[in-house]
Formats: sequence, structure tokens, C-alpha cells
Amino acid sequence: MPKYNNKDLKKMDRIKRLNIINGITGVKPANLIGTLNKKHEIQNCAIMSSIVHLGSDPGLIGFISRPTAEIRRHTLENIEENGFYTINSITNDIAKRAHYTSAKFEDDIDEFERCNLEPEYLSEFPVPFVKTSPIKIGMRHLESVKIEKNQTILIIGEIKILSISDLIIDDRGYINLEKGNICGIGGLNQYYKLEKTHEYEYARPENTPGFKKLGN
Repeated sequence: MPKYNNKDLKKMDRIKRLNIINGITGVKPANLIGTLNKKHEIQNCAIMSSIVHLGSDPGLIGFISRPTAEIRRHTLENIEENGFYTINSITNDIAKRAHYTSAKFEDDIDEFERCNLEPEYLSEFPVPFVKTSPIKIGMRHLESVKIEKNQTILIIGEIKILSISDLIIDDRGYINLEKGNICGIGGLNQYYKLEKTHEYEYARPENTPGFKKLGN
């Protein structure tokens, strides 16, 4: 099994290193971020694999935006100018179209239209959702936190509106991603079907696998 130390990684071909580092954390959530430009004229849609839960009360979600020094980040610009954005799950049916939103389009291109994704506006929320997504989350921007080591930016937002397909949520609030045909991302361009394999009770010290053995 190959082993790489920090020096090995630094000397490695850039693309190979990028593929390795992006892939080692496993399958990540696949989502589309919907925004509007400052004048509310151009719709923007961008795929993200860094969405992360930050809290449930209030409902906070974060994601990472890459550095802005060399390349304009239209999603980040739109969020910081308008204050609102949407997070939309990606199904296997639209994975290919969603993938191509990662292309470096000019800022006057409507990525919904160019990538054949249908926008949807819900409950007067000011920015577009992806109509076919079984999970749609309307967000209000709270803060942007720069990570000094690599100049990436953590975008933190609060959930303002939430739409979940009846087909994937049960009476307890548990969401079955497999029923929604929702996919995940490995690395930068590999997509995975999700399959529910287990469900366990809430973990307590007294019901851990080794508890009875320790008590004997």
C-alpha cells in the first residue's frame, strides 16, 4: 500500500495530488447552489460537494468557497450581494447536467438554462430552487469566514424555508436518501448511488457493542 508524507505530496503532479486529496474523505453530499446576481437578472447554479451541517437550532448550514484572487466566484459574489441562496439535492437523473455547472461560465450566462436545469421559485423566496430536487433549502447568509491557510471561505447561512418530498421523509423526520434517488460525489467528478444499509438506535454507553463484555 503506497504511503505519502507531506514532502511526497508537495512534489507530486498537481492533478494527481488534487485527485487524491479530494477523494480520500470518501463520498460527499452533492448539491446545487442557486443564486441571483445583484440586479436579479441572471440566475446562477453551481455544484458543491462541501455542504456541512453546523447546527439544528437554529438550522445552520455551511459550505466552502474557493479563493477569489485569481478566479471570480459568481456564487459567492451573489450571496454576499443579495444575502440569499438555495441548496438543492442532486438526483442521479440530473447528475450529468449538474456536473457541468462547474464549468467556468462568464457572469452573464444563466447556468440553469445552459445546463438544462429547471428553476423554481417557492413562497416568494427571492432566489431560484432546482425544481426536480427532492430536498430544497432556502438560506439567508449570516457570515463569511476566511480560512487563512489556503484563503478558502466558509459560507455560513440559516435555513429560512425547507421543502422535502413526501416520498423520502417519515413521521419521525428521518430522510431516506435512497428513496429520493439522491447521489453523492467522490473526488471531483465521480458520482455514486446511495443505498441505505443499516439503521441503529441512539448510541448510549450502556448499549455499545462491548458493554456486556465489560460488565461480565
